[in-house]
Amino acid sequence: MKTVILDVRSPSDAMADFTQAWKTGKPQRSARISFATPDLLWKVLTEKRWELLKALCGTGPVSIREAARRVGRDVKAVHRDVTALLDAGVLNRIEDGRIVFPFEAVKVEFLLRAA
Repeated sequence: MKTVILDVRSPSDAMADFTQAWKTGKPQRSARISFATPDLLWKVLTEKRWELLKALCGTGPVSIREAARRVGRDVKAVHRDVTALLDAGVLNRIEDGRIVFPFEAVKVEFLLRAA
């Protein structure tokens, strides 16, 4: 199963992991998309966007119109959400303009610590 891990890490920690993988030549076990803070993660991954990802999980490429149909929402609103997810690197756009969420599962990791 192809899984993506969404996590909260500092940019320097994310870059250190990337550099280590590059130097060793060992591929990472899972794809990973990192956010600098929990607030940024939740700003990008709103409830409606989670719903959209769930609808696209493992389906292959679809048009934005088809994505909107699958979640029962307005195309314009889904287009805004797709743009935000593309900008964050969560969705991909393929050559013919369709979008794809190339994963079958999502894992979210972050640690909440006492202030």
